[in-house]
Amino acid sequence: MSTETDTKVIAEVRENFGKGFARRLRAAGKIPAVIYGHGTDPVHVALPGHQVALLVRRANVVLELEIAGAQQLTLVKDVQKDPVQQIIEHIDLLVVKKGEKVQVDVPVVVVGEPFAGTIVNLDNTTVSLEVEATHIPENVEVDVDGLEEGTHITAADLKLPRGAVLVTDRETLIVAISAPATAEADEIEAADEAVAEEQSEEAAE
Repeated sequence: MSTETDTKVIAEVRENFGKGFARRLRAAGKIPAVIYGHGTDPVHVALPGHQVALLVRRANVVLELEIAGAQQLTLVKDVQKDPVQQIIEHIDLLVVKKGEKVQVDVPVVVVGEPFAGTIVNLDNTTVSLEVEATHIPENVEVDVDGLEEGTHITAADLKLPRGAVLVTDRETLIVAISAPATAEADEIEAADEAVAEEQSEEAAE
């Protein structure tokens, strides 16, 4: 029985395309997908819906596909969902090889509690890294335990997983620690500036 951590997936090659065929695939509990990369022609496949839906809840998951008896590693690059029902409509997969480096956006996770009376502002929810395709970290943790108001953590301050190289600009702000009153004042100031700018544009017209 497949589990959320079992990335071995049996894929079926599909010869028929179009929205109608894709709808029939989804009705049968399968997900249409395309495999591309490394100069090869795109390969259209159907994936088992329930298993893959569980797997792609994690960012940058690598699937170990079995296609007509052959093995192929693929990185999930894009998951297209119905905006209303949130049903997976299509998946783009990128061919990868062991040892190969890829650029991916990895989620940032805040851990710990800042100094009493302050709040954490997460300015960027992901950070771009270059990592081995088969060793993509699930996330990058930012420890804010005991940090005081005014503390800023940039991409350069992040503790990256072993072997990972930072792609995001080093000066990019990731986390800022502020006091609620300060944050509220900043919001009011930003709103006032927006109103003043709008009035100035109207006057110019």
